[in-house]
Amino acid sequence: MRERLVETLRLHLVTDSALCGERGVLAVVEAAVAGGVSCVQLREKQLETRAFVERARALKAWLAPRGVPLIINDRVDVALASGADGVHVGQSDMAPADVRRLMPGALIGLSVESLAQLEAAEAAPVDYYGVSPVFSTATKADAAPALGLAGLAAIRARTARPLVAIGGIHAGNAAAVLAAGADGLAVVSALCAAADPAAAARLLSARMG
Repeated sequence: MRERLVETLRLHLVTDSALCGERGVLAVVEAAVAGGVSCVQLREKQLETRAFVERARALKAWLAPRGVPLIINDRVDVALASGADGVHVGQSDMAPADVRRLMPGALIGLSVESLAQLEAAEAAPVDYYGVSPVFSTATKADAAPALGLAGLAAIRARTARPLVAIGGIHAGNAAAVLAAGADGLAVVSALCAAADPAAAARLLSARMG
């Protein structure tokens, strides 16, 4: 069970519509999946709800036949309306227990930024943690201070749950992040801002071993 989940979370694309630019989110997702992305998280902070649902449905329709799960960032209502496979929530979003009650079979992720948050989360009904930020990042304005590889390793030592590392991750540091204890990598700009997302995903996959 854990092995299958880790395989699913191995290379996790978190979308950013601004970085995707005129190409659009769907085109970037298609290219990134072709290059080896195993999970897609749709993150939309500015999109109106109806448009968010429509985009999620379009992604779900394309990803489902390819066996790639769609996770919605924060918005449980959008996940329910679109038939998404899961939800990723932060510390100030809906509580994981409430998400689980609304979506009992969903894949649920929770962001943790410190050992204190991890300890509080261990009793929560989540499937994996998004450990953030490992390195400083410009794609999340309210990100906590960077944990670094040592901070990631400290979290790894305190939990058996799968860890997906995010924040400043790219092909040049991917192997080091995995060596520090991450089970999977979540990337934003390394794929969304890449001139060739498929090639960038292939390079990341190769560096992950």
